[in-house]
Amino acid sequence: MGIVIVKDDELVDNFYSLVRPIPNYYNAKCSSVNGMCYDDTCEEREFPEVWADAVKKVHEYFPYIEDGEVPFVAHNKAFDENCLKAVFRAYDIAYPGYEFDCTLLKSRKVWPEGHHNLDIIAGYCGYDLANHHHALADAEACAWIAREIL
Repeated sequence: MGIVIVKDDELVDNFYSLVRPIPNYYNAKCSSVNGMCYDDTCEEREFPEVWADAVKKVHEYFPYIEDGEVPFVAHNKAFDENCLKAVFRAYDIAYPGYEFDCTLLKSRKVWPEGHHNLDIIAGYCGYDLANHHHALADAEACAWIAREIL
């Protein structure tokens, strides 16, 4: 899990943690994208514990924001939002109704031609995404893009 906290248009902090999925299984296609496998997460904490720490980190900077009011930005809102909702369901946790902005959709309006992959759009915005598919690196790239085009 990678989260970048942006306040007053500045990247002020971040949160990163591996999460042990349920079940702790990785298919070959996913592993080929992110390089993760069972051994990487078998000793890690599960989502509810990691999420509680992530929320605490966000509230250090925004103590007045209720949990469901935290604004999220993703480069592919549909994917990230669906993953977050799915993990909340998997643990039988009520989903707080987070709102997502999408840098992918916005980038297609700003640059209608060509590919809109995260690393490509990050480059257009002056960010070198050298560690693509690492959760924190991707979150930093997304935050950088959001500051430029949202």
